[in-house]
Amino acid sequence: MVARVDDEMVTAKIPRVKGIPFIGSTLEMAKDPAAFFVRAYRDYGPVYQVNVFGRKQYVIAGVEAAKLMSTKKGRDGLRSKEFWQDFVDHFGASKTLTQIDGDEHRKMRAIMRRGFSREAASGRYHLLTEIGDKSIARDWREGESIPVVEAFQYMIVQMIGEMMSGDAPLEYVKDIRTNILFLLNTLVARVRPKFFLQSPKFKKASKRVDELGEKLIAQFKAYADTGELPDNLLGDVYQAHIDDPEFVQARDLSVLLTGPYVAGLDTVANTVAACTYGILKTPGVLEKVQAEADALYAKDTVTEADIRGLDYIQGCLKEAMRLWPIAVAQMRTTNHDLEFEGHTIPKDELIFIGTSVPHFMEEYFPDPFKFDPERFNEERREHMKPGVYAPFGRGPHSCLGQNLAEVLMGVIMARLFHRLDLSLDPPGYVLKTKSAPTPGPSMSFAVKVKGERNPAKNLIPEVLEE
Repeated sequence: MVARVDDEMVTAKIPRVKGIPFIGSTLEMAKDPAAFFVRAYRDYGPVYQVNVFGRKQYVIAGVEAAKLMSTKKGRDGLRSKEFWQDFVDHFGASKTLTQIDGDEHRKMRAIMRRGFSREAASGRYHLLTEIGDKSIARDWREGESIPVVEAFQYMIVQMIGEMMSGDAPLEYVKDIRTNILFLLNTLVARVRPKFFLQSPKFKKASKRVDELGEKLIAQFKAYADTGELPDNLLGDVYQAHIDDPEFVQARDLSVLLTGPYVAGLDTVANTVAACTYGILKTPGVLEKVQAEADALYAKDTVTEADIRGLDYIQGCLKEAMRLWPIAVAQMRTTNHDLEFEGHTIPKDELIFIGTSVPHFMEEYFPDPFKFDPERFNEERREHMKPGVYAPFGRGPHSCLGQNLAEVLMGVIMARLFHRLDLSLDPPGYVLKTKSAPTPGPSMSFAVKVKGERNPAKNLIPEVLEE
């Protein structure tokens, strides 16, 4: 609240969340960050302080915070650098997209925008479907219990790899997963102490990811030397290095070229895994998904418009991102004293922005813990209320790859449920979740492949107009 004393504005004291001595709210945040931010918002309002391993951090949350992130005040008042600096330093790089702000950030997004756009998949839906079929044949065998998150991680790395480098580095999947788990927990979210990075398991995985980076650098240098840089995200990044080596420096190439694997491995896999659970767990949903998927693959050619037209499957994906959000909170530092909801957050303070809090509030999403894909249809459009739905974050650092992710996830869900007859394993399973490195279903979540619904059938490639 704001009081007026002798015509001067006085801001209210920011409340502190009660917690365990020294470790404060660390354990509660680590266990279920989404639930923590909702609980604290209800108890303390849209502005409060938390204690993480003895370190004070501010939180702004709810619709109020989501709206702020979409304003000039939010853009100018917050920066990303500090939260990601240790991550960048670990790789010996000068920058990553997540760590830079202002003009530098806009310039890097411009370099990557085309490669992360929906158009990057144009004319390639037949290839993405073939990749899905190869992954199904390898990792989704009839009669077996399938670890869902892991199986999707391999499928996604194969899609990204074959789309962007012509090769799928499947032998590095576990290394990428381990590497990002340790780095995000210790250097970004900071819910684990840095001595975790001395683990032999992490060091081995880190060395392997460095090896993958060096392979990609050599591969794209060879493409450039022969004038055959591919027309995709990684090709655009390497071309930007050639055009402006001071901006995209040689020491940045490893982290930038491996970035799509790191970004997609856990985030996309968690979302499609959660979506799979929602579809199989909720009565009446599976049949609608199968009908829509079968109608799609009754066609000989699949286009972008067809993928956009997967209204029910896209509703399932949106609902998965609402109930099990990847971007539970964004992390920033204040550029100056920031006035927000009657409080002043001082300059240069670390701040969590709980933009997913409204996802779990009945004021905006009736029966908020029910998996209900029809929330997003034209009649209801619950997600369109200002500030209530933020699956990809808010503001200038919102996920650049969200449009490409949506079409990839649409293909994955449609092809999987067209091809296979799946059930939860065990049948009454209740989803267990993990919070690291990104929130999502537990690695133990499994489904049973009861049989094949439809055989693999190659599609006719789409002919794009020049």
